[in-house]
Amino acid sequence: MTKKDKKLVALLRDGRELYHTQDLGVLWDISKENTLYTTIKRYIAAGILFRVHKGLYSTKKIDQIDKLKLGLSSLHHYGYLSTESVLVRDGIIFQDIKYITFISDISKRFKINGTYYLARKMNPKYLYNNTGIYMKDNQRIALTERAVADMLYFNPKYHFDRKDVINWEKVKEIKKEIGY
Repeated sequence: MTKKDKKLVALLRDGRELYHTQDLGVLWDISKENTLYTTIKRYIAAGILFRVHKGLYSTKKIDQIDKLKLGLSSLHHYGYLSTESVLVRDGIIFQDIKYITFISDISKRFKINGTYYLARKMNPKYLYNNTGIYMKDNQRIALTERAVADMLYFNPKYHFDRKDVINWEKVKEIKKEIGY
């Protein structure tokens, strides 16, 4: 088996869709930066990898990747889906939200393949508390009450369209357990 074949087998066996440059270096055991970038360039030319943006590559075409997974991978930081994205999904607010919202340790706005993303920076002493966050398809997502608590963290006077469907006792418990 050639080196190229071994790299392809490693990529296919790994099973992930999205890779940062460093991930590919580790997967292929390439430590020389120039060799790594040349290999990536060849895999893109062969249609095996697709460039999402600088430093992020995929084994699928960009329009075939889940938008949430794409946004979280692009952040390249710890983060979870919360605030407006969860509140709209759960019928708490009715605004037309034009972006997918994350909570992270960085503040960032970006656009990938026509989808807008917004990451709000939260103090790490609150961010890494998993209260009210669940995992779905290897991605962290806030429960409704955690999203409400997060929104109040960023804007204590935020207007919720459906206050009556919010479990305010649970919001209070989450805020107390997290400490904000």
